[in-house]
Amino acid sequence: MIQTGRFTAQHEGPLVVFLIGVRVNNWLRWREWLPVVRAMSPMISYLYQHPESGFLGLGGQWLSMDFRGLLLVQYWRSTNDLERFARTDPNLHPEAWRAFFRQSFKGGAVGIWHETYQVEQHEAIYGNMPLMGLAKVSKAVPVKGRLETMHQRLEKESV
Repeated sequence: MIQTGRFTAQHEGPLVVFLIGVRVNNWLRWREWLPVVRAMSPMISYLYQHPESGFLGLGGQWLSMDFRGLLLVQYWRSTNDLERFARTDPNLHPEAWRAFFRQSFKGGAVGIWHETYQVEQHEAIYGNMPLMGLAKVSKAVPVKGRLETMHQRLEKESV
């Protein structure tokens, strides 16, 4: 659903942005890349069912222009929560990680990557858009008054 007008994201508390992606390097070796791609959806479903994990939500997902890569933008409460899910949560990720290295990594038919950002300050603007990004996982508020400019939105965050 499109939200008409201009709005910004209002988020309280710590924030971690986690970008994670997969890239198919060889379409013909589907036995190596398909399990990696299939492992993502159950993990995201599990995280939505367990808000105590620290997962705030998925801000969006995009297919690369060459149709080889998929990017997921995740928001987390802390790096500790993200690390706990990645390394010790017995429900999915550690086993998927081990399976990737056992079955897919050495052949090179599929690649994975991630980047983690601890956010000290943030600002966002959305115009005539559906909820996405930080506004999707926090609160979308209209842009007016002291929220008109990027500098005003950043100043409001630091107060």
